[in-house]
Amino acid sequence: MDTVRLDPSDNVVTATRALEAGVAVEGVTTRVLIPSGHKIAVEDITAGAPIRKYAQIIGYAAGDITAGDHVHTQNVEFRNTGADYEFSTDLRPVTPVEENARDTFMGYRRSSGAVGTRNYVAIVTSVNCSATAARQIAAHFTPERLAEYPNVDGVVAFVHGTGCGMADSGDGFEALQRVMWGYARHPNHAAVLMVGLGCEMNQIDWLLEAYGLEQGPAFQVMNIQSVAGLRRTVEMGIGKIEAMLPIANEATRTPCPASELKVALQCGGSDAWSGITANPALGYACDLLAAQGGTGVLAETPEIYGAEHLLTRRARDRATGDRLIGLIRWWEDYTARNKGSMDNNPSPGNKKGGLTTILEKSLGAAAKGGTSPLMGVYKYAEPVNARGFTFMDSPGYDPASVTGQIAGGCNLVCFTTGRGSAFGSKPSPTIKVATNSAMAKRMHEDMDVDAGTILTEGVSVEEKGREIYEMFLRVASGEASKSEAQGLGDYEFVPWQIGAVM
Repeated sequence: MDTVRLDPSDNVVTATRALEAGVAVEGVTTRVLIPSGHKIAVEDITAGAPIRKYAQIIGYAAGDITAGDHVHTQNVEFRNTGADYEFSTDLRPVTPVEENARDTFMGYRRSSGAVGTRNYVAIVTSVNCSATAARQIAAHFTPERLAEYPNVDGVVAFVHGTGCGMADSGDGFEALQRVMWGYARHPNHAAVLMVGLGCEMNQIDWLLEAYGLEQGPAFQVMNIQSVAGLRRTVEMGIGKIEAMLPIANEATRTPCPASELKVALQCGGSDAWSGITANPALGYACDLLAAQGGTGVLAETPEIYGAEHLLTRRARDRATGDRLIGLIRWWEDYTARNKGSMDNNPSPGNKKGGLTTILEKSLGAAAKGGTSPLMGVYKYAEPVNARGFTFMDSPGYDPASVTGQIAGGCNLVCFTTGRGSAFGSKPSPTIKVATNSAMAKRMHEDMDVDAGTILTEGVSVEEKGREIYEMFLRVASGEASKSEAQGLGDYEFVPWQIGAVM
């Protein structure tokens, strides 16, 4: 099979291997070299006419395109979407699994009732000025020092580059506060130490008051200025963590229903196969999770641009759909006033992998959400309380997006990639799914699942989705994902900076 046609109405097909000029495919003859994963016109397309893939418009012909031509950035132009939105017209609820047949995993049931998949002690900073102190405190707790606490997965410092030089209200400040609250109360944390400088705009005391956080043996706060310097802060911080470790070590894994899983659905380093193999397979896994009463959280608002009309059709009600469209309009305005374009994404690597416009990328990316109803739409880092398929506003930048999803309560991350990715996350481990077998073999130390077998071996999307879902349960129960085993996640905490830096 030299090409893949995704819908009879498409006027392009995708090459499954590099094709020289003069190769007959789909009733046409290639006119130039077609790289693997790239598109071939299967009919003449006149200038200005739509180019269709997935039975959807992915762009417009920048000039006349002849059947057999390579269809890519050199002859395709982007236009902003102008869809007539439908709401709740494509509702396909999953059939709930009978209670006596529901799956379980071995998780940590917290006193709040929430369930964790890991058992970390976290150091959360309020401002960049306290980042060094937090890292030095965490560095003290080497594997040798933690050996006597076998139930503790580690001591992790969550540091960032903001927290001051910002407005004390508005979208940016509120988003950072939600991130801090989400990490302070994340079920994958057994204990938390918050460290600030003292004079920053993002005051820890304001967070405690706004979210009703109370200090106790497993939740402590400190400021460098109050403690009287960096050295003393590090010493005191080490002492506080040492007192927390025996408490954290008391936590043990017990059987918990799969309904307690909240999975961040992510993609990065995408290619043309993302929307054909890995993303649909992850979408099927999301549907399986929804049937168990669990939650999938799609994000990256710029990367559903051009596919949002498919999601509004799945919205549980008009209000949910309108909230999604509101996010799209905000992003159109945000990029325009910053002299950008929604088509700034795909990246150069995405384009090399065969993706031409954001519309094409988005149609593939949205497949990660499966087919079940859209049950909720959330602000960045807002607590996700709906079950089933949900959406969270975030940028397409993976570390910032995942930070928001984890703050919203995700206790697992599943990340599809075609070009390859070295992403990992803490406290919620990342499972990585390769879209093509060549990359899966090349980066076998980083990829947990090879979805390329959907093309190379005829494995069904459903079979691969089941494999991904079963890996959810194993990793949630303590099996280390490959990114986790390599220690990734210490530098991927990146709160989204919205608004002016002052």
